[in-house]
Amino acid sequence: MITIHVNAPDGTGIPRELIRRAVRETLRREGHRRAEFSVTFVGDAEIARLHERYLGGDGVTDVLSFALHEDGEAPLGDVYIGLAQARRQAADAGAEPGEELVRLAVHGALHVLGYDHPEGPERIGSEMFRLQEEVLGGPGAKT
Repeated sequence: MITIHVNAPDGTGIPRELIRRAVRETLRREGHRRAEFSVTFVGDAEIARLHERYLGGDGVTDVLSFALHEDGEAPLGDVYIGLAQARRQAADAGAEPGEELVRLAVHGALHVLGYDHPEGPERIGSEMFRLQEEVLGGPGAKT
């Protein structure tokens, strides 16, 4: 069984069911039938605090992922999404905020599953980006 928990304050317009479906689809495509994930939306101060505490990063980021399972176990992970940062990114890209939130949830899920990507422009050509966009049906999707 796949369980996806979406944690967000009420009234924030989070597309909870769309996020659940996208993360399930990510897991399905990767061959997982059992998994448990939480996707939690936080403000700038909290995502910056988590970024510094767990990754030594400085400042606000869009998504943080933590794999909580060992090799050979069903995937178990926590994904934290900076809600305000995601909305700023969506506005900068001319995208719908809900679309960006789903994209970041899938991105975080792929990190939990062990995927990574280079930084900078090379990230768009990475395997992780291709998989992410396939799940979302975006520009990197197979035709």
